[in-house]
Amino acid sequence: MKHLKPYILLIILLVQTISFGQNSDITPKYSNEFLSIGVSAQALGMSNSIVAGVDDVTSGYWNPAGLTEVKDFLQVSAMHSNYFANIAKYDYIGIAKPIDDKSTVGFTFIRFGVDDIPNTTQLIDRDGNIDYDKITTFTAADYAFLFSYARKMPIEGLSVGGNFKVVYRHVGDFARSWGFGIDASAIYRKGQHWRFGAMFRDVSTTFNAWSFNLDDQMKETFIITGNEIPQNGLEITLPKIILGTQFKHNLYKDLYLKTEIDFDLNTDGKRNVLIRANPFSVDPHWGIEVGYGKWVAVRFGLGNFTWIKNPDLTESLTLQPNVGIGIGFKSIKIDYAFTDIGNSSVALYSHIFSLRFALTDPKLKQVEDE
Repeated sequence: MKHLKPYILLIILLVQTISFGQNSDITPKYSNEFLSIGVSAQALGMSNSIVAGVDDVTSGYWNPAGLTEVKDFLQVSAMHSNYFANIAKYDYIGIAKPIDDKSTVGFTFIRFGVDDIPNTTQLIDRDGNIDYDKITTFTAADYAFLFSYARKMPIEGLSVGGNFKVVYRHVGDFARSWGFGIDASAIYRKGQHWRFGAMFRDVSTTFNAWSFNLDDQMKETFIITGNEIPQNGLEITLPKIILGTQFKHNLYKDLYLKTEIDFDLNTDGKRNVLIRANPFSVDPHWGIEVGYGKWVAVRFGLGNFTWIKNPDLTESLTLQPNVGIGIGFKSIKIDYAFTDIGNSSVALYSHIFSLRFALTDPKLKQVEDE
């Protein structure tokens, strides 16, 4: 048994990835789930209730149709956050640029990973000798590249958009996959107060093709521990539909209030959310923002409704509150959120900051200077 101990950590880290790739006929829940965390502290502070109201560079992630609201020459957004006591790192960069008065293109990059994981598979040789110099490290990370396009339609107030996304995931040199998928979305603006949004994620279903590169020693460990040796295969991400409604009203001059409620419709079977059904589960979340012009905004949101088992076998419903604030100055906007990516009783809350800034057309700037 002492020869097996160094392998336990690595097996735990690989088990989720390997179980997805073994059988292409099985569609796993929570496939590519890192793409559901969310981007921008503005959205996270409102419990991700932003699908209908998003109108900036982050639309490339939340609802590509919202990119038609971008009026700047170029908008750039970035976010970095740590989760699970700083073990996992989440990074986001977004770019959006109008190409004419009706169309906008965008690009989104997301990375979610754990770095410097000890690889102790060579720590103990077959004779039981320990050599700490044989310990190396590896990274387990997920990457997403989203290429967005949005266009205003002839129907007043209606915009449509879509993403072509490429997903790359790897666990050191042991396993890796490439995936491809398509998102589709729409936003409809009704007067000055109402906005309605729909986001169809993975509308094409997203396919991740997994390949494994395990040496003989690792294969032997899987056999000894009773685990099946993973085989190359496909992981399929089923569509997810997000519907949202936003109401915005000016209270006094530039003082405004806006609130939005969204409903996530998962199609991968019964999930432990507010409305549990098969094949559809419904996960609602709500957010509110009070602000003054583009200068300052305060946000609050409720989401992540989860049923938990009590000791007496009854169930209780829990939820997760989130708060945030935003500050803007000219073309720069800084947002903060106090939020969590899991149930508040399990994972630790995190402080999230994001930055958004706009660039002016160099040609126009040169004319103004002259």
